[in-house]
Amino acid sequence: MTRLAMGRYLVPLPFLLKGDNLMSQYVLGVDLGTSAVKVSAVDRQGNISAQESYAFPLSHPQPGYSEQNPADWVMGTAVAIVRLILNDHIQATDISGISFSGQMHGLVLLDKNNQVLRPAILWDDTRTTKQCQEITTQMGERFIDITHNRPLEGFTLPKLLWVQENEPEIWQQATTFLLPKDYVRFRMTGKLATDYSDATGTVMLDADQQTWSPEICQQFNIPLSMCPELKQSIAEVGHISDSFAEFSGLSPATKVFAGAADNAAGALGAGILKPNRVLSSIGTSGVVLKYEANASVNYRGLLQFEDHAIPNTYYSMGVTLAAGYSLNWFKKTFCGQESFTKMIASAAKSVVGAHGLLFTPYIVGERTPYADADVRGSFTGIDGTHQKGDFVRAVMEGIIFSFRDIMAIYDEKDSTFDTVISIGGGAKSELWLQIQADIFNKKVVSLKNEQGPGLGAAMIAAVGLGWYSDFQAITRQFVHLGPVHEPIPKNVAQYQKLHQIYQQVYRQTQSLSHDLLAFRREFN
Repeated sequence: MTRLAMGRYLVPLPFLLKGDNLMSQYVLGVDLGTSAVKVSAVDRQGNISAQESYAFPLSHPQPGYSEQNPADWVMGTAVAIVRLILNDHIQATDISGISFSGQMHGLVLLDKNNQVLRPAILWDDTRTTKQCQEITTQMGERFIDITHNRPLEGFTLPKLLWVQENEPEIWQQATTFLLPKDYVRFRMTGKLATDYSDATGTVMLDADQQTWSPEICQQFNIPLSMCPELKQSIAEVGHISDSFAEFSGLSPATKVFAGAADNAAGALGAGILKPNRVLSSIGTSGVVLKYEANASVNYRGLLQFEDHAIPNTYYSMGVTLAAGYSLNWFKKTFCGQESFTKMIASAAKSVVGAHGLLFTPYIVGERTPYADADVRGSFTGIDGTHQKGDFVRAVMEGIIFSFRDIMAIYDEKDSTFDTVISIGGGAKSELWLQIQADIFNKKVVSLKNEQGPGLGAAMIAAVGLGWYSDFQAITRQFVHLGPVHEPIPKNVAQYQKLHQIYQQVYRQTQSLSHDLLAFRREFN
């Protein structure tokens, strides 16, 4: 009898497979993040019936390097699934389908036997500045014409070029590259593929033709055969293999769907399915993401442009590198053991504009709209009357001003929208929700059931199975909006004046930031 190991116990596999094959009840959404994987069991009505997670380590072998062992993703996903089956009593035969949300841009290299050649290079690895410069030098604006993106350190193509230049013995053995979630799916099914949303994040996809770009691959000596087969997010890639079924306790009958990049899956889980909606997400970094109906829009690399998980649609995205991180930094540095709730309450005692105090959240450099790794943050306007609450409010407002800078790019393109869906840290505070409404001058809505990319992954599986006809239909059932925060006209007027001052800070501190950073590197 086949047995599944779980801690010190051995469980007979047939015991795990009991259930009614005629009425499968769940889909699994696998959310593969940077620090952990979370697997959610979601029923046909969109209820989260159970969730399990498993953390895995990060490796930083040198400054600027960020790597992981792909085997840890597979092990972590399997353990989380085993826990769903054993601890949460989700019957394996009640699981109809599985899909994925994955951390973007990471590079997994496989040899001719589909064995991993080196640790995965992750999205936050910054070793590839030289390779990004080479891409720009060799292709210039033509690269943006093809991909609708600029080459940035986080993307996959610069990582491929780094391996090509720095690890030629590895490069000679490489026959396939995959993105992180695609490697997990390969280990589940034995099938090599990626979806379009993750493929655009490699900056090797022709955004208009929706194919791997022969021109880019030829320019940089990358065989087209290295590029995995392209699939729609809702495409069925295969079934659970016998080996992974034995490993995880899943049924080999379970269908596996391609899935999506985490931002695309997160947009699904937040209901970003129409051009009138924009996502405001405050995590460690911050994201402003907008649904795009077609590929004709080209922001010339000022914003990232990616395929959506919804077939034949797209999204654009700007990033603030230190959004929630700025507030965490302030709390850790200046507020000691004080709770976040109490710290935010102090900001409520301040006023719009924090009594003339401005904060720019460039404390780890910036991505959008400046793409300046060496700029640094600042408090501007400090005087002796300012209290702690003013500083907290200035940080909160500064983060949202940086989001407003991203939205200004949409204004320039006449890309209108009327609703902002707020998720993450910015949605957990009534004050911060109102600040967003006032600075954006848009109605701001949070989610009643915020589950992020994991819910989006489950939605992909449910649509792929045919439980729902399309993403519009499933969103009505799975995604629930909270109260609306309307902009207050008086506050809007004040913030518009203050934002004009905020926009001057980058230009007037850019050279100072670079000089100070050069000093620090020389003497500290």
